[in-house]
Amino acid sequence: MSPEPKVSREQVLDALRGVEDPELHKSIVDLDMVKDIQITDGRVNVTALLTISACPLRETIVTSIRDRVRSLPGVGEVDVTLGVMDPQERQALITKLRGGAASPTRRSSFLTPESPVRVITIASGKGGVGKSTVTVNLAIALTQMGHKVGIIDADVYGFSIPRMLGMRGRPTMIDQMVVPLEKHGIRVMSIGFMLPDETDAVVWRGPMLHKALTTFINEVHWGDDMDYLLLDLPPGTGDVSITIAQTLPQTHMVIVTTPQAAAVSVAQRAARMADKVNIEVMGIIENMSYFQAAPDQPPIYIFGRGGGLRLAEVQGVPLLGEIPLDQAIREGGDEGTPIVLSAPDSPVAKAFRTTADKLIRRLPVPVA
Repeated sequence: MSPEPKVSREQVLDALRGVEDPELHKSIVDLDMVKDIQITDGRVNVTALLTISACPLRETIVTSIRDRVRSLPGVGEVDVTLGVMDPQERQALITKLRGGAASPTRRSSFLTPESPVRVITIASGKGGVGKSTVTVNLAIALTQMGHKVGIIDADVYGFSIPRMLGMRGRPTMIDQMVVPLEKHGIRVMSIGFMLPDETDAVVWRGPMLHKALTTFINEVHWGDDMDYLLLDLPPGTGDVSITIAQTLPQTHMVIVTTPQAAAVSVAQRAARMADKVNIEVMGIIENMSYFQAAPDQPPIYIFGRGGGLRLAEVQGVPLLGEIPLDQAIREGGDEGTPIVLSAPDSPVAKAFRTTADKLIRRLPVPVA
């Protein structure tokens, strides 16, 4: 009878490379979170270090370690002991995540000219045209196409992204680094995560607004695998737009409008603002284009017709999409399930996916 196979430390370590920190999206081995491995008669004890003691996903990490190690031949029992990184170990981790730069103020990788990350601001110049709705549904559509996507809710005073994605909670803080929350595969940062209640008002002057946005950009760990970062801009062409232009010189813009002349006129101001601060406009999305009561019924143009196309022609950019009106859009936004997820076969969901496809053709991610 052949003896039971013996597992080695190297085999255990190799198995642990498949365990990812669920917030940082990297192997716990690569993050130096595996402190010790002890093997005695087929019993394996793994000592792992959490980034902070209040790690919200500690049980997920423990379960993943047990499952991975237990699958190895020769392993009987698996014990997991959790510890916490000391300040020096956390700083080393942050330095590694920031590409080797020890400075806590190092600029995010997607701010460099050679970055493959495509940064897209979603703007309109006015409220009520559905920028946030467009942002979350485009993000879902891009994710379904296989892209890694992040959202910055830059509408600090009128934030709505958390509700539209059904997100609650607070971001994990690892010393001076912020880990964004994640839902539907989308990494999200919003001032709404920092407030005790979503009905609380943010009463800030311009400098505080600027600080919040630069924190979302510079101090949030977005990961090194992101393809698209979408920014949901507030109405207007003031402080936030200027901060974004100054902090994200590689950004592009998509302008959202409704068909009506008043909305198009204001959206054109946003386009002119983009030109003044050297942000390239990639295209126009016309939201609330028409209402169709049933597939066999003719469309009803409640807000007029052709405004998005006229704006696109004036700006010399393509009309990326015409999104119809649908009650399910509002319902999905209120319930935290965007229509691209809740009704994937609906005309609206198909319109969003077509729009996302046109956008990535205009702004593709570089092939490695």
